[in-house]
Amino acid sequence: MAITVATATQALRTYLGEAQAKYQAGIATEHTYRPAFERLLETLDPDIMATNEPKRIACGAPDFSLTRADSASGPRTIGYVEAKDIGVSLTDTLRTEQLTRYLASLDNLVLTDYLEFRWFVRHDGKMEHRMTARLSAPDKQHRLAWDAEGAARVGELLLGMLGQKAPDITSPDDLAQRMARLAHMIRDVALDTLRSAGQPDGEQTRAAREELADLYKTFKETLLPELTDENFADMFAQTLAYGLFAARYNHSGAQPFTRRDAAREIPRSNPFLRRLFAAIESPDLEDAPYIGFVDDLAQLLATTDMPAVLRDFGKRTRTEDPIVHFYEPFLQAYDSKLRELRGVYYTPEPVVSYIVRSVDALLKRDFGLPEGLATSGAADGQAVVLLDPAAGTGTFLSSVVNLIRERFRTGNNAGAWAAYVRERLLPRLFGFELLMAPYAMAHLRLGMQLAGLDLPESERARWSFEAGDHDRLGVYLTNTLDQAAKTSEHIFRGQFITDEANAAARIKRDAPVMVVLGNPPYSGHSANNSDWIMALLRGEDLTNTQGDNPLARGKGRPTDSYFMVDGAPLGERNPKWLNDDYVKFIRFAQWRIERTGHGALAFVTNHGYLDNPTFRGMRQSLMRTFDEIYLLDLHGNSKKKERTPEGGVDQNVFDIQQ
Repeated sequence: MAITVATATQALRTYLGEAQAKYQAGIATEHTYRPAFERLLETLDPDIMATNEPKRIACGAPDFSLTRADSASGPRTIGYVEAKDIGVSLTDTLRTEQLTRYLASLDNLVLTDYLEFRWFVRHDGKMEHRMTARLSAPDKQHRLAWDAEGAARVGELLLGMLGQKAPDITSPDDLAQRMARLAHMIRDVALDTLRSAGQPDGEQTRAAREELADLYKTFKETLLPELTDENFADMFAQTLAYGLFAARYNHSGAQPFTRRDAAREIPRSNPFLRRLFAAIESPDLEDAPYIGFVDDLAQLLATTDMPAVLRDFGKRTRTEDPIVHFYEPFLQAYDSKLRELRGVYYTPEPVVSYIVRSVDALLKRDFGLPEGLATSGAADGQAVVLLDPAAGTGTFLSSVVNLIRERFRTGNNAGAWAAYVRERLLPRLFGFELLMAPYAMAHLRLGMQLAGLDLPESERARWSFEAGDHDRLGVYLTNTLDQAAKTSEHIFRGQFITDEANAAARIKRDAPVMVVLGNPPYSGHSANNSDWIMALLRGEDLTNTQGDNPLARGKGRPTDSYFMVDGAPLGERNPKWLNDDYVKFIRFAQWRIERTGHGALAFVTNHGYLDNPTFRGMRQSLMRTFDEIYLLDLHGNSKKKERTPEGGVDQNVFDIQQ
């Protein structure tokens, strides 16, 4: 809405007069000037609502959020203001951790002491100092003199800030970058909320803090005993970001997408995320300090051109799956070190396809199953139950679904596809994932695939499966390397997290898994040190076949130990590499197939165990367990400085060092 220079000048005169009256009283604080400043902003642009939210300020959020009503997309946050008391050095303030955080995460920010204004706006991905202006400077008598030239500059600055428009989002990279910045704010404010116990607040803010603390306790007790509040804040922020993305994708209707749509628009095939967002929609969280940024994320997604973002979905090449390539840029922008720590790297499609097709061929040739991975028990009662214990974004599971669907397509059997998915595929296709963001993306990716959205538009209707209330995808949020089911005596709000872990534990223990495949993480400094997997590595199976709780150390069943060879200890001075995550996942998969009695294990792994003396016991155990072992070494290990047969550089097909 246009405003005349005269109107802006008069609004600034009125504002300065109100500030003068407060300032000369000698008892004013930064809070004293907020009502006058709100009126100034809303006078300069009547379509703007300036919200001063002290409950959020206590937990590290900016003092003001500025929202503009938009008939097409609903209310939209266009910027933020951080205000300090008159006379506080803005130069010093810019050096603080708080402002460093804001400048890294927000796109449009004004820092002010109510007289001086500094405007920062993001341009080409970088936060730039756009303009500084001063309305007045106090003299020794605490008078605030009118400065017409300064007022004109302040008016220009504020109108420019209020008129700032976010760029259109049309690509996965653009969306990932902007979502990552808002997720940073959710993470930081959620962390401050957890740590703000004891600060004075109202009943609603206290309820929001308790709700968040309850979720934290549940995750810590159920999934990650070593979870810190910082790690939880990361998980929480990423899950909200990806859950909203999934909900936005499924949003339909003329009304703009909002946070409140998320619980009902996340696919029924993912009851965990539906229940999590039902909790986020709780009245207790309406006053949560971070909820404004959750709404900002929803607004961002509401105005995103989703068809443009997902335009290339379904072009089957190694680089054009935006579901994967949306996740990796997000995590790279959000925290590149976390990406490296968690081993979040894209497995090249040819590698995934090779492994899936190889397992399919072995099932046909060596197990006498002519339908291979499509074997569902319909003909002879034998069903191939499959598990990816480190599912990530669902790359391997998606490849399995694609292989089976291609068989149906080749046989021109579209009429049987939906019933096959419901009755014969979903009950035997499982994945476990510990990180919430890839877990959410796996559900989104597989849900889109089962809906036929990776196919040409002319074929989608024929190959679409619509999940009902009981058709959940078998991808679970759980710690694969912790066998025990969990209980919690004091947690109510987070019970759905416990339910998810317990359902996964029953699948680990009881499902007749025949194929274990995937690309587990590699980490020599593993954080996965549960009693169950550590005992299994050393030759003791603590699995309780009679109930959910694990057996105690010393009361388990003897099994193969990776730390023994020919019945004697390895004698290695430092066998720490046997604690690498990929070794633990191989041990898990070996245990799972032994329980079934037959099956196939197909992993992408580090190749150190092939010739390192520390792995003698592991090699012996695998050779005792499996009738046949096929190894394809892709080489390219920069540490070994390997060369090709022709003498050239042996390049690595993965985006990691090993």
